[in-house]
Amino acid sequence: MTLPSSGFTIVSSAADYRRRLAVNGERELVDLAVLIPEIVLDLRFATAHNVLGRPLYSQARALLRRPVAEALQGVQQVLREWGLSLCVFDAYRPYSLTRVLAQDSGTVKTATSPWNSLPRNRGCAVDVGLVEVATRRPVPLPTDFGEELPAAHSGFGQLPPHVLFNRSVLLAAMKQQGFQNYPGQWWHFAHHRWPDFDLLDLPFEEL
Repeated sequence: MTLPSSGFTIVSSAADYRRRLAVNGERELVDLAVLIPEIVLDLRFATAHNVLGRPLYSQARALLRRPVAEALQGVQQVLREWGLSLCVFDAYRPYSLTRVLAQDSGTVKTATSPWNSLPRNRGCAVDVGLVEVATRRPVPLPTDFGEELPAAHSGFGQLPPHVLFNRSVLLAAMKQQGFQNYPGQWWHFAHHRWPDFDLLDLPFEEL
């Protein structure tokens, strides 16, 4: 499987993005650190702690389309009642960087899956885990982010009860706000409105 090269509108200039934003404010890419200041960011692709072993992003920023970011804000509010916070590993990714990841990581099937790549390039997918609000320590979940193991599957059942419980809390909180989980990765969610938005290939520096 290869990434689509035609049949999709790809917004690749800041001027085009701003024109579209002027028509519909929902198209705005919102910085999660601004909208949800208490959220924890562990943006692996801005570091060498990822499948490539080198930074893919020039800036450590987590961006989502406005309705998607506001839905994630709703998740954060629910989790706060449990003494938990979201930890964001990845959010919007420029389309060209998805191609780099597909070519360089050796995980072509995962990186190029339409479900997996297109929502992210539209600013509508996010990778998340959980941390304790009081301590900022990670909550035990099936695997580390990005580990392609059987236990990463969101239906994998051979796990300690407390890990199963933590995963179910995350899945339920995200589903309640309109996010759909990718079954092969417990951390990966796309908002149900992702088809409403165009693909983006805008560097972080231009946003």
